Amino acid sequence: MKINDVLRGKGNQVVTISPEATVTELLALLAEHNVGAVVVSGDGSAVNGIVSERDVVRLLHGTPEAGDVRVSAIMTEQVHTCGPDDLVDHLMRLMTDRRIRHVPVVVDGALTGIVSIGDVVKTRIGELEFEREQLSNYISG
Repeated sequence: MKINDVLRGKGNQVVTISPEATVTELLALLAEHNVGAVVVSGDGSAVNGIVSERDVVRLLHGTPEAGDVRVSAIMTEQVHTCGPDDLVDHLMRLMTDRRIRHVPVVVDGALTGIVSIGDVVKTRIGELEFEREQLSNYISG
């Protein structure tokens, strides 16, 4: 199965935030869209970074005025991305090896989607259920 198959099921909506936004604005965006990470993008298309709930938690530990900190100060700049034709198995390995939970999908340098570990698990469960059903039908004759 390819990343494009995952996106077909979940959609291509990607929540982005400006690097100049504050952590307070980031928290509002995470809550509003019920997501665990957002892509940092100055123009809504290029991937400048990614910022997650985990980054906010690390900031809050010992930073009294954390809400006023700019997203650019806490984002991960080296973002691992994938393409729509990449295999889900490859993405699972990337997520496991790099200990990341969100991977932006990029085509020709432009952001076209995002896949979370939850999306990957849901897809894999669907594949396994389909295989089980096919085997059960085969055995039943």
